[in-house]
Amino acid sequence: MVSKRLSREAGHRRKFLAIIDDTPECERAIAYASKRALNTNGVVVLLYVIDPTDFQQWLGVERIMREEATATANAALDNAAAKIRSKLGIEPELVVREGKATEEIHKLIEDDQDIAILVLAAGSNKEGPGPLVASIAGKAAAFPIPVTVVPMNLSDEEIDSLT
Repeated sequence: MVSKRLSREAGHRRKFLAIIDDTPECERAIAYASKRALNTNGVVVLLYVIDPTDFQQWLGVERIMREEATATANAALDNAAAKIRSKLGIEPELVVREGKATEEIHKLIEDDQDIAILVLAAGSNKEGPGPLVASIAGKAAAFPIPVTVVPMNLSDEEIDSLT
């Protein structure tokens, strides 16, 4: 079921959600989402999801590992935000969540009714487009908002011509 989005109502701005992770293609998703936000007077939202299974098995050091994961997430978000600010002059919203990526993406979309489009980038390796794209594409019919998948090999100029 598609949920009602508020981004078209007075006082609301359309938000483009991009996921920050350690894949090389996420930079292309950020570039596309940022350009779309700039060109439509929208907002770009950057989400970093911390996988809690990385530190659940280590009793006694879980708190330290969680703090380190949070610091890594904040550093990645700050780095991406700095690039957006310097290149486009817009201020992104930064969000850190903990859980399974697809579940946390769904929760954020439901929590923020201004998020209108999820932007992902597909990897170009022989294993496929990447686990996040594969998991979301497989459930696209039931996804609450449109999903834009950007090819990793698009240049900034090509992204500019598409947005």
